[in-house]
Amino acid sequence: MNHEKYIKRCLELAEKGIGTARPNPSVGAVVVYQDRIIGEGYTSDYGGNHAEVNAIHAVKNKEQLKEATIYVTLEPCSHYGKTPPCADLIVRSQIPNVVIGCIDTNSLVAGKGVERLRKAGCSVTVGVLEKECKEQHKRFFTVQNKKRPYIILKWAETNDGFVAPITKDEQKPVWISNQYSQQLVHKWRSEEHAILIGTNTVIADNPSLTVRSWTGRNPIRIVLDKNLRISQEANVFDVNVKTILVTETREEERQISKEKENVIYEEIDFKTNIAQQVCEVLQKHHIQSVIVEGGTKTLQTFIDAELWDEARVFVGNIEFRNGVKGPEIKGKIINKENIDNDVLKIYLND
Repeated sequence: MNHEKYIKRCLELAEKGIGTARPNPSVGAVVVYQDRIIGEGYTSDYGGNHAEVNAIHAVKNKEQLKEATIYVTLEPCSHYGKTPPCADLIVRSQIPNVVIGCIDTNSLVAGKGVERLRKAGCSVTVGVLEKECKEQHKRFFTVQNKKRPYIILKWAETNDGFVAPITKDEQKPVWISNQYSQQLVHKWRSEEHAILIGTNTVIADNPSLTVRSWTGRNPIRIVLDKNLRISQEANVFDVNVKTILVTETREEERQISKEKENVIYEEIDFKTNIAQQVCEVLQKHHIQSVIVEGGTKTLQTFIDAELWDEARVFVGNIEFRNGVKGPEIKGKIINKENIDNDVLKIYLND
């Protein structure tokens, strides 16, 4: 049987749950009988069914399960959480063969699912398209292994390396990338848990940081504002989306009357290790991934601290000749493609 063919289908299914399954990983699963898919599914919204449950429930003739193979991108869970263990369901369903893309590094699972299945007599194959499966579950694995969110840096710069002109008198914001790149960014926002920017970006551009040109959930907004310089009338404080304001201003110094519902204040020391402290705040709020869309200063803070996993850089077909220089980054370019007249470069922190 072509194991890779069916794990590829699992990967396609898992894409549908990215952005809604968290903090669970978005897993894909298919049930195959006589080289034909008879059931498939992916992880439901958090608190709902896992992928294996949805795939097994989709099988019309349950007798076929006794001669079937179930394929999953990630090791089936073996512990009780919001739902019962998937490994137990596979055993109860008498599915004899299980093919797994990659092992779950979560200490609650970490091989225990495979052990449970094998003890019950299942034939278990592990490591089919393992690299691709680990890539898809990178957010979940980063939280488990590094105790911080998966961090994506994103910015647009001109052909001559500037992210903003000296002044923005004529237009706010000044667009460097084209409309197709901007729509792609909104798609990315729908896939990630949070989005982070600094004070100057809010003051200069007054962004909403929402998903407007795509369908999906708006990310949680993380705003760095050391001295509470941002106006309470700014779009990031419209209370439509949960906003975490990271500040150095002590609680007793804040004007309580200005605090709003759905806006949470977190205090850090801006004198040292800002990126690490921000990561601790994000971890406290169980945030699985974040796009850093701030200006050069904010982005460089994470770069210099080596607290980033991926950078997505648009190079627009435009020159400023002067202005604010873009961040300086070193990393492995893993992809380079044209988005109409823009060039998109994807870096990995290697």
